[in-house]
Amino acid sequence: MIKHVILWKLKDEFSDAEKETVKAGIKAGLEGLKGVIPGLVEIVVNTGKLPSSNADVMLDSTFTDEAALKNYAIHPAHVEVADTKVRPFTMQRLCLDFEV
Repeated sequence: MIKHVILWKLKDEFSDAEKETVKAGIKAGLEGLKGVIPGLVEIVVNTGKLPSSNADVMLDSTFTDEAALKNYAIHPAHVEVADTKVRPFTMQRLCLDFEV
């Protein structure tokens, strides 16, 4: 199994209300990929954060293997969510992939 964890920082230009809307869109879009992409076992987006946080959104996903993770990256359903719900609104992305 492979864990794929992403942290995003939203662009500063958005108001708090806009950020909440963006976070809800990211969560719905990415979590909606479960059952759509082969090898995607689990996908959870966390948007609630403590004041000590320096990221706005966390993706915690699990894949059957590295091939499934690679397929996820180019799968049209994922690309659509990334291009419409994530990339236009984020300014920083950190990724950690590891075996479990």
